Amino acid sequence: MATMKLWSDEIEALRGDARAAVAKGSDFFPIQSNDDADLSRDERIAKDRAAHDASTFAIEDAEEVDIAGVRCRVFRADGDARAIYLHFHGGGMVSGSPEMMDYPNQQLAKQLGVSVVSANYRKAPEHPFPAGPDDGLAVARWLLADGAREFGSDRLLIGGESAGGYMTLVTGLRIRNELGEIDRVLGLNLIFGVFDWGRTPSQRGMRAHDGMDILDPHGIEFVSECYLPGMTDDQRRAPEISPAFADLHGLPPCLVSVGACDHLLDDSLLVATRAAAAGVEVDLFVAPDMPHAFFAFDCAITRMWFEYQQDWLEARLA
Repeated sequence: MATMKLWSDEIEALRGDARAAVAKGSDFFPIQSNDDADLSRDERIAKDRAAHDASTFAIEDAEEVDIAGVRCRVFRADGDARAIYLHFHGGGMVSGSPEMMDYPNQQLAKQLGVSVVSANYRKAPEHPFPAGPDDGLAVARWLLADGAREFGSDRLLIGGESAGGYMTLVTGLRIRNELGEIDRVLGLNLIFGVFDWGRTPSQRGMRAHDGMDILDPHGIEFVSECYLPGMTDDQRRAPEISPAFADLHGLPPCLVSVGACDHLLDDSLLVATRAAAAGVEVDLFVAPDMPHAFFAFDCAITRMWFEYQQDWLEARLA
């Protein structure tokens, strides 16, 4: 009988480097805090949106395209795309924009020969559930119908970070359930996503590791109320809202990635194990001592993750 290990001996040897990188980089990242509790809802949202100002991240090479009524940032492959990478950005379903990941998305397009389409789905509280997921499905539906004409491929990879990881899994499930075309989705790249809006133990602060994180329970509760106003935790666990509680059978291969200090750790572990039990091919990457948005903290573990993700995506394309 094998002992369960969430990371390899090679990664274990790199933990000191990871801790140093987090300590060095933590001053540069906005941390959700109960200190914002004295602000009004609109003031808190404005502060969060300012921290994710699109102009900070935008690069000139991106193309602006309207797809199914949704503004999208596009990086085209040279020639016909091997596939279309449908990307969803993070921001807790209340903030963020496609520009946040312009540089990584540009690199994906160049390195993998895919066209990347990053969708600016609607945000709460102005547009609570199901507006954002409806936008995600609308873009996916258009790409499945017209992607071959516009980009040279009708195959999708779908991926995203944080709230974008949630959007990725929700969109994959709706493609399976509502469009019946999950066979044209090559894989789901689920990067430190929120998958239980009823709040897992780690979301509530009962974490396996008490290291620094850029999330905290108060901030998570705040964005949850913006996105799903007036609902109880049990109501928020409806399968169409919280994909951790959905039937996961028949999904394409999934890469699930998360830091061990992340308040969303339990979400990733829950989805990874439930999907694997349902017969889905799952690869799990847990980065020890690393917080939410771990890939922003440069160290040997995050560089290893970028290579791992690249190899996983390449394998799906092959």
